[in-house]
Amino acid sequence: MQRTAKKPIVILLACVAVSLICVAYPVYVIRPFRHQGAGELAAALAVMRFRPAITLLSGLTALLMMIWYWRAQPWRWRRALAAAGAALTIGLAFAARVNVYELMFHPDQHPSFTSVREVKLDGAEKVIAVRVRREARAYPIRGMSYHHVVNDVVGGAAIVATY
Repeated sequence: MQRTAKKPIVILLACVAVSLICVAYPVYVIRPFRHQGAGELAAALAVMRFRPAITLLSGLTALLMMIWYWRAQPWRWRRALAAAGAALTIGLAFAARVNVYELMFHPDQHPSFTSVREVKLDGAEKVIAVRVRREARAYPIRGMSYHHVVNDVVGGAAIVATY
């Protein structure tokens, strides 16, 4: 590899790595049934806050480095790899703008219920209990873990149960 072609490919690979971390780290840290430490959660939220700008800058830089690399590199297969790296970085810039948690945690619009006599819950199962007038409902936390929100009508009143 020519000396002039080494610098842009290193910068392009750094752009891919930074964009991948910006997209993957928050998804890894903030997921159901996983304990999050205060420090790692704060870091993940900070990454989420700044990742649109970081990945946009990274995508533009990767595109410029690909152009620079194409001018310095005569081999087509290496050019194709540089183009794939730039495309991946730009794709990650788009992915950084998708709120994965809105896709994962959508309200349960039609909850189903079982009578108290038929329910099979562990004795230590935690529930969110709601009583309106003479009607009562219990929403098991384990069952809500992928929705986090249940829209329901209890005792004639529209409610939202969440945690």
